[in-house]
Amino acid sequence: MKALVKTFAAAALIAVSTFAMAAEGPGSKSAKTNVNFSTADFALEHYVAVTTQGESVGVEQLFAEDFNQKIQSSKAQNHSRSAVVKLLKKQKGEKLNCVVSTDILEESADYMIARVTLKFESFTKTDLVTLVHEGDSWKVSNSINSYK
Repeated sequence: MKALVKTFAAAALIAVSTFAMAAEGPGSKSAKTNVNFSTADFALEHYVAVTTQGESVGVEQLFAEDFNQKIQSSKAQNHSRSAVVKLLKKQKGEKLNCVVSTDILEESADYMIARVTLKFESFTKTDLVTLVHEGDSWKVSNSINSYK
């Protein structure tokens, strides 16, 4: 009789936990996923993934609060952090058809300047990215884009 009660209790526990997990659903976790930006290289690699591969995890964490993007063209444009984050979130999963190369132009303990070149079929986009060390992580603080 004790074995039968234990079996029913185990079955009920399994059923309750299964229903609880199903109700939660995939991706419905309320806690935000933190991405490791402990080095400038990790932050730069993630920046490239966000801007070219449609990665959306850690987008808000990646950019400094005073982030600014400048686009050098016939009509110069400036974009705030919130505008860039909003645009990148909309582009979740969108992959750009380009060849990407990165060059570290300057690096110190507290900042890094890198050139990210995106070669498309008919034009090239060059992005000068400044990363800064804030607290215990690296963040993108500035981006200047030009097109050829």
